[in-house]
Amino acid sequence: MVYAGPIILGFLLGFILGTRIKENPESKLKFDTSVYMVTLIFAVAMAYFLGAFPYYTDVPFASGFVAAFIGIIVGKLLFGRGRSIENED
Repeated sequence: MVYAGPIILGFLLGFILGTRIKENPESKLKFDTSVYMVTLIFAVAMAYFLGAFPYYTDVPFASGFVAAFIGIIVGKLLFGRGRSIENED
């Protein structure tokens, strides 16, 4: 049995946080696909070591944590806040 509560809540919170991430044009950091994939691997590893939520025995890792990370990435890619031209006064 898969418990959808932590997954949905984690994704929604991550999605909201992802939409609030701003890019800094002065920064030399560029996040391409490989950075997101490596970070996803580390997030899944961290979720495995965190373990499942109490009384949830569907998967051996914190599914809400992974869903929150995926929500951050999706929110950033879809609605990430860019720097607008009118704010450069």
